[in-house]
Amino acid sequence: MAFVLETFGKLQLMDREGNVVAFPEKGLLLLAYLLTSEQGTAYRATLDRFLWGERDRGISDSTLRKLLSRIAALQNELGVEVLSLEGSAVSINRAALSSDLLLVGDEPDPFVRLKGLVRLMDQTFLGTASTQSREFRHWLSEREKYHGDLLEDTLRSASQLAQTKEQSRLLRDAAIILFKSGPRDQDTLNLLVQSLDAGEQVASLQSFFEERRNAIAKGLDTLQLKPSEQKPKVAARVSAPFEGSGASGLPLVSGELGITVPRLVLLPPTNQSTHADAASLAAFLIEDITIGFCAFNSLQVIAPYSAIQISHHQETQAAFFERHNVNYVLETRINAVGDEVTLFVQLIFFDDSQILWADRFRLTHHSLLRDRKAISRQIALCVSSEIARHEEVRADLQLHPIAYHRYLVGRQHLARLTLPNLRRARGEMRAALSASPDFAPALSSMGRTYSKEWLLTARGDIDLLTQAENLAKKAIEKRSDFADGFREFGVAKLLQGAFDESAEAMEVAENLAPHYADVIADHADTLVHCSRPSMALQKIERAIELNPLSPDPYLWTAAGANYALSEFQAALDYIGRMADPSLADRLAAASWAMLGRQDMARVCVRRVREANPNFDVDKWLAAVPSKEQWQKDLYREGLKKAGF
Repeated sequence: MAFVLETFGKLQLMDREGNVVAFPEKGLLLLAYLLTSEQGTAYRATLDRFLWGERDRGISDSTLRKLLSRIAALQNELGVEVLSLEGSAVSINRAALSSDLLLVGDEPDPFVRLKGLVRLMDQTFLGTASTQSREFRHWLSEREKYHGDLLEDTLRSASQLAQTKEQSRLLRDAAIILFKSGPRDQDTLNLLVQSLDAGEQVASLQSFFEERRNAIAKGLDTLQLKPSEQKPKVAARVSAPFEGSGASGLPLVSGELGITVPRLVLLPPTNQSTHADAASLAAFLIEDITIGFCAFNSLQVIAPYSAIQISHHQETQAAFFERHNVNYVLETRINAVGDEVTLFVQLIFFDDSQILWADRFRLTHHSLLRDRKAISRQIALCVSSEIARHEEVRADLQLHPIAYHRYLVGRQHLARLTLPNLRRARGEMRAALSASPDFAPALSSMGRTYSKEWLLTARGDIDLLTQAENLAKKAIEKRSDFADGFREFGVAKLLQGAFDESAEAMEVAENLAPHYADVIADHADTLVHCSRPSMALQKIERAIELNPLSPDPYLWTAAGANYALSEFQAALDYIGRMADPSLADRLAAASWAMLGRQDMARVCVRRVREANPNFDVDKWLAAVPSKEQWQKDLYREGLKKAGF
């Protein structure tokens, strides 16, 4: 053979000595196309459509003639005819050209054949070469299916014969590549689970849910907020998010309510560190996480190739996710503080940009080599379990579409804490409850409007807190596994000064939704008022990490925790990050005064007086709950120094 056409990795033509031949890219695509055609021949009109699609025929004819003329001149220079031009037909000289495109299908040893396929298919087919014609896309799709089928058949043959660690590793590598192309049926998925030895993930998942069920049941017993006969129902919902099983015995999502299998895209990590090897370390982990998801046929995972492509175009990501019905996005990023490199992972529910779970993992060489599989398994399990939990909530919501729509509109108003917005939100929640009186999310959110109004008006109106508590109790009665109900009950109890009941309710809420940033933030606020500011600060920083574009209540809570720790400048820094810093004018005035900045304190005092001319420090502090007297004394000192 005079030349070799390489199509995996880079699309290029090589001579006998391994040198790259300067061949036009469109000409290389013609070689690949003709090599895969049955006769090795195609008419010019066919090649014209393959390279340029249905554009102006005169222009494309002229462009094709110039391309073929250039190839003919190059062949004369090389002294070898790879393409022959006869009238309106173009043919390939197979005797002069070999290619990896023909793969290794004739090799009798399945492991040798598999090794060759893995080496080739671990690279991108055609590299960056492409054209926008429909004919090209159709041919490319056919080729990728052919490659996938060949790899799957070879993997099936070899999987029954593996005896050595090297052979097992080869099976694993092949399974990863096949998974990345998107398994097309349940049998293929079962093959991947077997090849990747991922079945243990299911037992781990079941153990995870059993532990979680026990923690939640314990919290419910402590609060005594629901009839005992309801406990088995709650336990079943929490411990068994998957119903039924596939052919492999692995759990499947129930289709009883018409809920489709959720779709997840795992975006490759962005590197925000200066460590050159951080990306390769993370790549190992992402590969292992991919293996973990093979165990869960309750998820459809977007093929990593598509995930990598869309990660480069952030401005079009939302449109891609909508077009391909993506429900969940797993984002990863690499950070470094000094010599410590970490991988931050967060799971986002795309429909409303809600962060369901996040965590951070060390990526040092030593710990990664030791803990890599444990970390990847933990990520896969956490993501799968959070999606399962969230899918249950979605199933309930989709039973009440009108109520859900009004609820979502109301939640938008709740994002900005002003009295007009609170009242708009309350109106939407009333409309949601008119459509579905037992709709727990609307009940708990309506309770939230009353507790937030109590905070904003600073009048100590106990009726507002009573309504908030009653609505939260009703939400818990309707959905006893719904974290928001317990959260709003805890907030209402806190503002009434029932610290122990509030803390217990928040503990249950966080057990029900351990990565729900809003719940963690309210738990932190409870701890501030329980005079435990250090623990509160840890929790609110965790909530901010989960929800980096933090709403004002998060920052307000962080400011309050810092004030209680006498970190007055840190408190002001958090207030300064709020979209509406005037909400925390009382706290800001006290902080400025404690720093000796009376000029800044007076500005805040004046704004408070304008908004609430009847504001009285002693009445307000009598209403604001603080478990320990020292905390009230510290706040009073700041407010008095500010001029209240």
